[in-house]
Amino acid sequence: MVEGKVVVVTGAGGGIGRDIALAMAREGARVVVNDLGASVTGDGSDHGPAQAVVEEIRAAGGEAVASTDSVAQAVSAGRIVGTALDAFGRIDVLVNNAGILRDRFFHKMSAEEWDAVVQVHLYGSFHVSRAAAPHFKEQEGGCLIFMTSTSGLIGNLGQANYSAAKLGLTALSKSIALDMERFRVRSNCIAPFAWSRMIGSIPTDTPDEQERVKRLKLMTPAKIAPLAVALASDTAHDVTGQVFAVRNNEIFLMSQPRPVRSVQRTDGWTPQDVVSHALPALRASFHALDRSGDVFCWDPV
Repeated sequence: MVEGKVVVVTGAGGGIGRDIALAMAREGARVVVNDLGASVTGDGSDHGPAQAVVEEIRAAGGEAVASTDSVAQAVSAGRIVGTALDAFGRIDVLVNNAGILRDRFFHKMSAEEWDAVVQVHLYGSFHVSRAAAPHFKEQEGGCLIFMTSTSGLIGNLGQANYSAAKLGLTALSKSIALDMERFRVRSNCIAPFAWSRMIGSIPTDTPDEQERVKRLKLMTPAKIAPLAVALASDTAHDVTGQVFAVRNNEIFLMSQPRPVRSVQRTDGWTPQDVVSHALPALRASFHALDRSGDVFCWDPV
């Protein structure tokens, strides 16, 4: 489905990124496997994971090269795109998957923990996408795929940094879809449910937490790859600005914020009127303080 396309996958040394890179290669793409080789919290570096995926692709008869640059800085992100140009002469698809975690309840979260996560997820996705954009514009075609999360779309405990960055990615993707539609550049998001080292630190202190982890382990990273490949293919030429979720064998189209209910007064509002009229009228449509697990509460199919 992506025969001959050049695909860059960030954070592809393991987990979801690895399976997307392998699937792209199986479908005929030439792949840049980018991974800094850092820990889940973003510490350290190791060239081994990216090269191991490259060797796996090559052993299966595909074409791939490794990139171990960080997405978090503009210069190094530019080198990731440069790797694609140097090795294959172009870039057609960018999958922004790289990420780290620094989970902490908000009242305990440090500025450094906030900055580190936002720098990789949000700034990193901007940096690599911005580096790819001129090439997409020049060739009048390109595809971006951003990995968002239901932690941002819906909510989760102890992940203010991660949730804010992931929800920010949906706005970034939509903006790119709008700004670059004239150049036939598409941009979409995927919120993946999958067991990987990124969520391997979820606590299992209570029976409910143990049951949640048990369900998560049923959902492998390979389940995310088919949607990513499909979105990268020319058959999805008219799919842009959308947010999807993948949960084992389920694919969801997620809603986007739109007006739910309104109230009005011809002579305007006072604070007292808001309290006595507007809030009571709107209250029936208030959203609950849900977490991702409250919304996706059934066993994965």
